[in-house]
Amino acid sequence: MRFNNSLYENEELTYQDVFLFQNYFDGYSRSEVNIQPKFNFGTHLPIVSANMNAVTWRRMAETIARYGWLWVLPQDMNIDTLQEIITKIKSASVKYDTPITVKATNTIRDAMGIIHKRSHNRVVMINEDGEPIRIFSENDMRDLDQFSLLGNLKPKKLVTAKNWISNKDAYNLMDENWVSSLPIVDDENKLIWILTKKDCIRHEIYEPTLDKDGKLNVAVAVWIHGFDKIEVLYNMWINIFVLDTAHGYQKKMIESIRKFREVYGNDPIVIAGNVITPEATRDLIEAWANGVKVWIWPGAMCTTRMQTWVGRPQFTAVYKCALEARKLWWFIWADGWVKEPRDLALALAAWANHVMLGTTFAWTYESTWDIKYDEDGLMYKENYGMASKKAVELRSQKLDNFEIEKRWMYREWISKSRIYLRDWLESVGDIIDTFTTGLRSSMSYVWAKDLEEFYEKAVIWVQTNAGFVEWTPHGKIRK
Repeated sequence: MRFNNSLYENEELTYQDVFLFQNYFDGYSRSEVNIQPKFNFGTHLPIVSANMNAVTWRRMAETIARYGWLWVLPQDMNIDTLQEIITKIKSASVKYDTPITVKATNTIRDAMGIIHKRSHNRVVMINEDGEPIRIFSENDMRDLDQFSLLGNLKPKKLVTAKNWISNKDAYNLMDENWVSSLPIVDDENKLIWILTKKDCIRHEIYEPTLDKDGKLNVAVAVWIHGFDKIEVLYNMWINIFVLDTAHGYQKKMIESIRKFREVYGNDPIVIAGNVITPEATRDLIEAWANGVKVWIWPGAMCTTRMQTWVGRPQFTAVYKCALEARKLWWFIWADGWVKEPRDLALALAAWANHVMLGTTFAWTYESTWDIKYDEDGLMYKENYGMASKKAVELRSQKLDNFEIEKRWMYREWISKSRIYLRDWLESVGDIIDTFTTGLRSSMSYVWAKDLEEFYEKAVIWVQTNAGFVEWTPHGKIRK
């Protein structure tokens, strides 16, 4: 990557300050470009879910891994919860989604309360033997009395398939029967998974992130003093650890990386952070971290820069830290301020190996909390930061009120915010489609066949604020 004017090399720049210039295109389709990161450890796409409580739990992790991204479980989880979630993830299908089930004795209100737990937005009624009887959409139940029993509703034709059906055959079967979701059954006709028309297409494009045993892979974040967790997780064959603290350039972080290597050797992947300077990047890698997480927050939920006035514009932070990591033959993750596909493209052009998304995932069906409705009937979820009052309260539940009140004194993040579901971006699948399509297009404009070539060919230009506004769409956007 280079600047069109070398005078900008040492400017402090955000993603909105810069743009890419086009090159001659010598291909036929953007689908030709390879977006697998150089250091991939099983991932096929250069995106990671942020280890935030309001974002990445079981639903999010399971879905992301199927599409080839990497998910990072938050450091606040207790070890019992981690073991339960990891066990369930490892037993999940690498292709099909998990169905939401009800019985004939459940009411419409029961079904509507859980239907948005998955992006397929369907509930399947099963009998006592686990066989599917009927599948319901929101439209099937919207105008009926909420206390009506599901078993009393007029039955409809149910179309099912076995788990060996091909993507194309499954799509055509749904198309022929005017349905968008297909329950998957075993040889005894018991419901095991569910498939949508959209996912039939996605499975032709994306590959799942798998561990050495062919199961969905997982990364786990731990505090730099959390070695009690690491021992248990390591014995569960977890091989990607994120040593996470807001101020990653400190003695305790370096000691923790070295201790990790002394105990567990060099085989596990260790990502350490957060930092914003080449010097910090070098020191963490020389302590033997494989990668470094780059960012000091501002963000949708964070006030750290406003309170401390410590930080750095993210494009420059990524660029400078990536240059240093590259000299040491390792990598960085760009952790934050990626709101649109253009930001993803710019971070990767600056040679981030992966890019972390947080708030962008918070408004999806798969994120942690339940759907809520505002006074206008619009769907939203609640989001909060990892150093907020709410986060401190959740991780300190075993302490007495006096100790909790003391910890609240150090909060820096927003405790609660409404994150509205956005049209056409309500699910993880929608976001992956949008972001990877934008990235592929960006690479085709630069004419880079892979991410390494994207970095080599990218030419960065600096623009005015008016220039950025000119680039953005000017239509009205709903909440």
